[in-house]
Amino acid sequence: MPIDVDKALGAQLADTTYSWDHNAVILYHLGIGAGAPATDPGELEYCYEAGLKVLPSYASIPAFASMIGLGAVEGLDFNMALLLHGEQQTTLRRPVPTSGSVVNRGSVVDIFDKGKGALIIIEIISSAPDGQELFRNRASIFLRGEGGFGGDSGPPPAHPAPDRQPDAVVESKTLEQQALLYRLNGDLNPLHVDPAFAAMGGFDRPILHGLCSYGIVCKAAVDAMLDGDVTAVASYGARFAGAVLPGDTIVTRMWDEGDRILLSAMTKERGTPVITNAALVRTGH
Repeated sequence: MPIDVDKALGAQLADTTYSWDHNAVILYHLGIGAGAPATDPGELEYCYEAGLKVLPSYASIPAFASMIGLGAVEGLDFNMALLLHGEQQTTLRRPVPTSGSVVNRGSVVDIFDKGKGALIIIEIISSAPDGQELFRNRASIFLRGEGGFGGDSGPPPAHPAPDRQPDAVVESKTLEQQALLYRLNGDLNPLHVDPAFAAMGGFDRPILHGLCSYGIVCKAAVDAMLDGDVTAVASYGARFAGAVLPGDTIVTRMWDEGDRILLSAMTKERGTPVITNAALVRTGH
């Protein structure tokens, strides 16, 4: 059944709640490759409750339960095996605490016709129990095979990489079991663990979660360009340009543009793009 834009656009996602503690934060950091070398003081700040800090990309985790509510939106009827995460934008109102609770309220804010698929834009606002907003996420969900309904194709990608040599390059080696570890943060999509399900989606083997790559690139930028200061990030957004196979090395290139750090990433072994049009905006801008 084709997408019914009139029904789906503006639809509210079911409210969800999420609570986390230092163990959940450490699990997330381990899931995106933190902790190597295990005795490195900077790595221990991600993996040891004494002096623990939280990467800004962790703010995408509490919102995930609302994101999967997209399948219940009236006017959207799609095959989960053909769903791809297109872009993610995380905006922080304050640094993510090491423990907390939020209420997530989400909605479908845009729908674009990409021809070969439909791009659904959802926004999720996460607020503390007292009503104060902590962070918000905007996700672009690409539904393969659901385009052609005649809608607007949407704006071009923002934040292209500069035409100059990067200011820093970081290589992040992923584990063969990286997806098995990362899925414990709540994304249990079988695309990332079940070879038969991955084959249905057109992949030779299960692929790494897009939000895992998102976190890996965020960590690379925070460590290399911000001296590990997670409080220096006001927002972080990226476009998912290609699949990562667990075991790949993600090579992140970075350009310091003053108020923001522009990023792109590719696989070292296969030379394929992973993340493009990414920007980490410094606080105060």
